[in-house]
Amino acid sequence: MTTTTTTPLLEVRGLHTVFHTEEGAWPAVSGVDLSIQPGEIVGLVGESGSGKSVTGFSIFGLIDPPGEVIAGEVLFQGQDLRSLTEEQMRRLRGNRIAMIFQDPLMTLNPVLRIEEQMLEAIQTHHPEVSRAAALQRCVQALEMVGIPAPASRLRNFPHEFSGGMRQRVAIAIAMLNQPALIICDEPTTALDVTIQGQILYRMQEICRTHGTALVWITHDLGVIAELADKVAVMYAGKIVESGPVAQVLDAPAHPYTRGLLDSLPGAIQPGERLRQISGMAPTLSNRPAGCAFAPRCSRALPQCATAEPDRTVAGGRTYRCFAPLVALDPAA
Repeated sequence: MTTTTTTPLLEVRGLHTVFHTEEGAWPAVSGVDLSIQPGEIVGLVGESGSGKSVTGFSIFGLIDPPGEVIAGEVLFQGQDLRSLTEEQMRRLRGNRIAMIFQDPLMTLNPVLRIEEQMLEAIQTHHPEVSRAAALQRCVQALEMVGIPAPASRLRNFPHEFSGGMRQRVAIAIAMLNQPALIICDEPTTALDVTIQGQILYRMQEICRTHGTALVWITHDLGVIAELADKVAVMYAGKIVESGPVAQVLDAPAHPYTRGLLDSLPGAIQPGERLRQISGMAPTLSNRPAGCAFAPRCSRALPQCATAEPDRTVAGGRTYRCFAPLVALDPAA
């Protein structure tokens, strides 16, 4: 699934995004670092409010006031996206970088046929492509995501598709120009398990076939276990743990990651009550001093309440914790 290379396709360094209010600037994303290789699938997981979607929107350049990206670099194929004008970003979006939203109606115009929307996505970026060639590409894209009778379905409006089919159309549109990177913001959350499984399979297939890199934003570690190569776990705007999926899920270092795993239905015995992490995640306006997870952590030390743990880097893994479940060797 992954392509070994020394140069990341996407490298995010020290990303900070805030939302300005009358009370001040509230931090939504605080010092996020990510590195993604061509063809690699990276899962970005965490509870609601952890900063996952804001991270995705910040990378894609879609943070609107009162939100603002105030620091950091977003290097795509070596170019800092934050240095580009809005017109330069428009030429990238939908072409080299695409985004799939949780609600496909954020992508699809309800008053235009699917054909018109797909043709526009191609011809806006590639006006040299003939209508006939563009239509053929549209049919192939719909076929790739499992839309039956794709040539005839091009003439349909979005409301003539089920929710799962609309999401497949949104994925097909994202793939039309064979982007190098797709950011997926919980695109299967509202779908039933069967349809979700089909879409996950299609996305893996697309990454293998085209070398497309994928950032998959979700709260569901079960999905990440099936889909991703690497996982980055977010809490209160920070990545608290990251690394290869198998290593992180088999032996998590951060107590928050362990709590998410223990909350999965498959982690309990029949008849046992579902587990949950005690307490609530902090709001943007009420981030505690020190480690943000300390008030909910059974392993918290006195220093956790006053000092913020640095990022420990050990091989291909990272974590931020004074009392990790697995003490990885930074020299390894």
